[in-house]
Amino acid sequence: MTLSHDLAGTGPSTVVLLHSGVCDRRMWDVPFAALAAAGHRVVRCDLRGFGETPVDAPHTHADDVRDLLDHLGTARAAVVGSSFGGEVALELAARHPGRVSALALLGSGMPGREPSEELRAWGGREDALLEAGDLDAAVELNVDTWLGPEAGEEARALVREMQRRAFEVQLPVPDEHGPVDPVVTPEDLAGIRVPALVAVGRHDLPDFRAVADDLTRLLPAARRVDLDWAGHLPALERPDETARLLVAFLAEAAGR
Repeated sequence: MTLSHDLAGTGPSTVVLLHSGVCDRRMWDVPFAALAAAGHRVVRCDLRGFGETPVDAPHTHADDVRDLLDHLGTARAAVVGSSFGGEVALELAARHPGRVSALALLGSGMPGREPSEELRAWGGREDALLEAGDLDAAVELNVDTWLGPEAGEEARALVREMQRRAFEVQLPVPDEHGPVDPVVTPEDLAGIRVPALVAVGRHDLPDFRAVADDLTRLLPAARRVDLDWAGHLPALERPDETARLLVAFLAEAAGR
């Protein structure tokens, strides 16, 4: 299966945008346009089980992204990942290192990292709501948890729509078609030597601030940026500022 995707721009360098686990490719509207205007060929996709990409078989998200690059005839790309998309970007860089030229990680997850008791408890609340059939409450729990104080009603409405869509796509999927998570160790991450931006919001959950600490330590070419204003989804909370951060980082990475 080829992931559903959009293309913009005609520059010589390719940038792939990977969405968070409560969103789909629509979260990137502003950075998508800004990166294309800055001279990049930009790809944003829906990972399997999100947006317009269904789940039809067991799958590994990083391999799906690699296959999308093959479909587009792209040998190497800079990869921008938000939250779960950051985790997928790290898996891609660790498993297929020749395919990634730079990484920009926004409130990123980390392969193999166990969630805190707090985050497990949050997941239990979400599971209980879904098992009770209260989809509206499960959606609102996600909106309230993952958006920081800068998020306006437009951002909240979009996350509400994207998260509901993810539930609708994923809940009917049989267990045998679930994701197959690759084994990526801290030693594998330490072998990722491309330029990496590790950005995290001051208002993000402690788990993701701890992930930023770990990634800053593990990735040899990491540069950390703490966003005083941000929660978990800076690309939706201050999209123009996030776009400028990404444009500047990719220009810097290309010059190294």
